Amino acid sequence: MSKKWNLPEDRFFDNEPAQKRIALEIYERIKNLPIVSPHGHVDPKLFANDSPGFGTPSDLLVIPDHYIFRLFYSQGLKLEDFGIPYRNGLQDASEKDHRKIWQHFADNFHLLRTTASYTWLAYEFKFIFDIDEIPDSENAMRIYDNLTEKLSSPEFQPRELYKKMNIEVLCTTDAASDSLKTHQEIKESGWDGKIIPTFRPDAVTNIRGENFRQEIEKLSAAADIDIHDFESYIRALEKRRAFFKEMGAVSTDQAVITPYTHELPQSETDRIFKAALNGNVSDSDATAFEGHMLIEMARMSCNDQLVMQLHPGVLRNHNRIIYDKFGPDKGCDIPIQTEFTKNLHSMLNQHGNNPNFTLCLFTVDENTYSRELAPLAGHYPSVRLGPPWWFNDSWNGMTRFFDSVTETAGLYNLSGFVDDTRAFPSIPARHDVWRRVVSNWLAKMVVRSFIDVDDAYDFAFLLAYSQPKNVYKL
Repeated sequence: MSKKWNLPEDRFFDNEPAQKRIALEIYERIKNLPIVSPHGHVDPKLFANDSPGFGTPSDLLVIPDHYIFRLFYSQGLKLEDFGIPYRNGLQDASEKDHRKIWQHFADNFHLLRTTASYTWLAYEFKFIFDIDEIPDSENAMRIYDNLTEKLSSPEFQPRELYKKMNIEVLCTTDAASDSLKTHQEIKESGWDGKIIPTFRPDAVTNIRGENFRQEIEKLSAAADIDIHDFESYIRALEKRRAFFKEMGAVSTDQAVITPYTHELPQSETDRIFKAALNGNVSDSDATAFEGHMLIEMARMSCNDQLVMQLHPGVLRNHNRIIYDKFGPDKGCDIPIQTEFTKNLHSMLNQHGNNPNFTLCLFTVDENTYSRELAPLAGHYPSVRLGPPWWFNDSWNGMTRFFDSVTETAGLYNLSGFVDDTRAFPSIPARHDVWRRVVSNWLAKMVVRSFIDVDDAYDFAFLLAYSQPKNVYKL
């Protein structure tokens, strides 16, 4: 007989009776607050008028989720068996039968136990899709058919789930050259859901990218500016940012290996940019240029007041065999040691005191929390700390985060929660974990007499709802 989910109301709370009681009281006050999602990667096409919905259960929960299949791959399982498609141009041997994909998923579901993915999926199965059984080899097809029936029904279409999950605003992530046509269609449809874009310039600022010239050509076309030198390049970026803001954007988002910043003279930026267009740029020049571009992006944020999000410290596509066969975002991006204090010095000395500038910093290098990030956020009026990101987006990661940063940075210098997910149904699951950790941590502060219970109620509302609205100007 298949096992059923065990998800009691007091899950994730410490067992000390007084703390658990207070944690439950705090959680009760915030658990049903609207969800504010200021950063994520959900495809806006889901919410267009002609959206085909989520597809099959495998389309929804398996094929796009690198959190899941990276664990399976680590156990020697083949990505092809989970329907992961090959890169364009390669003969694709991945499984096409979505029932077989789901069977492989259920056969190996136990491998996810103790991970954040297991926690999120438990919530999705139980509370979003009303499925009591834990997937296994025996019940795989029964659950698949149950999900298939639900996903074809009106109440489980994307717009309906958006309302059911009590989402107030959802920010997507969109390339700098994106036409934002889908966002325009959503706005013109008359639907009252709030889906807004985020400006993602990585493809046109990473001059080492294999398709850099093509990306610049896309940017040139989108901005209707002939990009031939650094000056025209900057004008195109500024024009695109203005368009994104007109479409409702409140922030930008950049992923970099290192948050190195250093200003270059104009002659150097122009020389390096032109060399990059010709595919002839050295690593040292590329590093210098990308460091300069972070300062340029900060300058632009001071002018247009788009919040600047910075996600450094991940060595992308570490496994070249997987990248060459399947492409990026396939679970082989690995954190690296990251330094912030020296790297951000140039940017923050130029723009960190500007009242129009907001910089949200994220890390997967937890050692930097108390040593660098909390002191930076505890001093510069522009700096806010993003929540635990990626590998740290978990109960333990969040708890360590609060213990590491709050005594130095306080709570008002945090950004609140961002779910940073591609998996739309996981949004309430991730926010629920955050709200439970917040409740448990604040309850601990109450029973140890750091704060009183009324303060805890106020802080819980701040961290679960009002702070991300304030920081991201939503």
